[in-house]
Amino acid sequence: MTAKTDRLVTLFGGGGFIGRYVAQHLFKAGMRVRVAERDTRNAYFLRPLTGLGMIQFVDADIRRPETVARAVDGAEAVINLVGTLKGDFQGIHVAGARNVAEAAAATGARTLVQVSAIGADPESESEYGRTKSEGELAVRAAFPDAVVVRPSIVFGPEDDFVNRFAGMARMLPVLPVIRGAWKLQPVYAGDLGRAIAAAAVEPEAHRGRTYELGGPNPLSMREINHWLCQATGRGSKPILDVPDGLGRLMARLFGWLPGAPITWDQWLMLQKDNVPSGNQPGFEAFGINPQPLAAVAEGWLPLYRRHGRWAAPSPY
Repeated sequence: MTAKTDRLVTLFGGGGFIGRYVAQHLFKAGMRVRVAERDTRNAYFLRPLTGLGMIQFVDADIRRPETVARAVDGAEAVINLVGTLKGDFQGIHVAGARNVAEAAAATGARTLVQVSAIGADPESESEYGRTKSEGELAVRAAFPDAVVVRPSIVFGPEDDFVNRFAGMARMLPVLPVIRGAWKLQPVYAGDLGRAIAAAAVEPEAHRGRTYELGGPNPLSMREINHWLCQATGRGSKPILDVPDGLGRLMARLFGWLPGAPITWDQWLMLQKDNVPSGNQPGFEAFGINPQPLAAVAEGWLPLYRRHGRWAAPSPY
C-alpha cells in the first residue's frame, strides 16, 4: 500500500457515480481527500474506504464562489467532476467550472483536473455539448495548466446507462432503441477514476493536456442492447429500432417531463457519434488498458437475469 501523505486533494462531486472511483484511487495513492458536495451526507459512504484523517467533507455549490473558495483552501490539487444532463447548464458547466478554476488559481493549487466530455464543441447544437466546451475555455483562462479529461459514456454497477437498458429488457416485451446506429466507446468508471486520479497526483506528467478517454471498442446502441439481452438471458427478445422521426418527436414533445426516455438536448447530442477524435491522447498516456463492457459487467448484470445471480449465463 502506498504510504499516506499530507497532500490534500479537493474533489468536487466526490459523492457521485464517478467520484467514488476517483476517491478510491486517490486513497490508494496515499492522498488526503476533501469531498465537496452540496449535501455532504451523499458522500458519507466513502468513509469506510480509507483510514482516520484521510477524508473530510465540506458543503459547497460550485455556483457559489464563496463556498468554492472555502473548499479548495490549502489543497494541492483540485478535481471538478460536477456536471448535469439537464437543468442549469450555464451555471454548472460554465460559471461553476470558472469558479472552481479561479479559486484553485487563487489558493495556489499545483494542478486542476476539469472533467468535461467527448462531444464538447463550441458549435454543438446541444446545450450540453456547447456549455461543456465553454466550460473548458473558462477553466483554461483562469488556470492555463489545467488538465481536461473528456470521457465517452461511462458504465459501472451504479450507472444510469447499462442499468437502464438492462431494466427495460427485463420489463418490456420488445426493447425499443432510439438512434440504434449511434456509436460510442463506453468507458469503465474504474478505469476513468484511475486516470483522473493520476492526472491530479502526477501533475508534471499531465500539466495542460487534454485527454479523450474511450473504451477499447466503438459500439452502436443497437449492438449494446443486443449484447445486454444476451448477457441477461434474453437473447431472443425482439429489438425495435425507433424511427428517427418518432424519436425526434418524442424528445421534442415529452423530453421536458420527469423520467422521459430522452430529452431534446440529448436528442441533439445523438446526432454525432460519441467516440474519441484521435486528435488527443487517451488511456495509453496513463498506462491503462481500458476494460470492455463484457469483461466488467458480469459482476452486476446477473441481477437482471430471470432467476437472478444463480441463473446460468447465456453464451455470448
